[in-house]
Amino acid sequence: MAAAAARIGLASPFACSHLRPPCHVSATRRGPRRAGLAVVSAAAGGSPPTVLVTGAGGRTGQIVYKKLKERADQFVGRGLVRTEESKDKIGGADDVFVGDIRDPASIAQAIDGIDALIILTSAVPKMKPGFDPTKGGRPEFYFEDGTYPEQVDWIGQKNQIDAAKSIGVKQVVLVGSMGGTDVNHPLNKLGNGNILVWKRKAEQYLADSGLPYTIIRAGGLQDKDGGVRELIVGKDDEILKTETKTITRADVAEVCLQALLFEEARFKAFDLASKPEGEGVPTTDFKALFSQVNSRF
Repeated sequence: MAAAAARIGLASPFACSHLRPPCHVSATRRGPRRAGLAVVSAAAGGSPPTVLVTGAGGRTGQIVYKKLKERADQFVGRGLVRTEESKDKIGGADDVFVGDIRDPASIAQAIDGIDALIILTSAVPKMKPGFDPTKGGRPEFYFEDGTYPEQVDWIGQKNQIDAAKSIGVKQVVLVGSMGGTDVNHPLNKLGNGNILVWKRKAEQYLADSGLPYTIIRAGGLQDKDGGVRELIVGKDDEILKTETKTITRADVAEVCLQALLFEEARFKAFDLASKPEGEGVPTTDFKALFSQVNSRF
């Protein structure tokens, strides 16, 4: 995951509504304790909640969408992708919508009637042509017009949150990245796009929205099997100071779904990584995992 190429005239992320520093206040309860979204639906004798994953054409989004479809007893899954090509890539079903998160009108149909939203959209950089790894040096990255982090990770995520709020969505799970406490993080420098700054701004917007939320700041993403490692949660990028800074996409996807099942995941934000395979005990008790978190942002 990388950042957006800077443009002349690109508004500074610090010039808009101000980012507040993380508060790390324990998640105080308002009113009676509530069970997770899917549990409430089952207890009420109703149909499973309808869950939309945006960015369903991405490598992590595809896994979330697949997991939703595999668990039809718990969820009614939907996907949102950017192109018809991406829709075809994940099966082309009628429950996969094509839309542009930068345009609120184009995502309205996908969001209409959902109970929960999992946001996995992100700006993705491209490597400038001509890089030769045999000659040393570092590759340079850029973002295509219209796909800068300000447009995708801030405006696009804000549009999704606003749409969710307008129909009374019961929970939003937002997947971001560790590193956001450091404005000088290398990811911000890729293309001079400040991607983590814009992601952090969207996270703050969600936390301030009044919607029940879970913010997952994932470590370095790996394309390996999930369910075989002990997961670690933290805050303030403390995990980045350790040797366990990575997490499989499959494990991130599983945590997204589990966050819909447990009250302990609501109104919380946390960093997520895992121990190496074979070290520790694979995580299966997600209620206990979420209970370790006490930070609201």
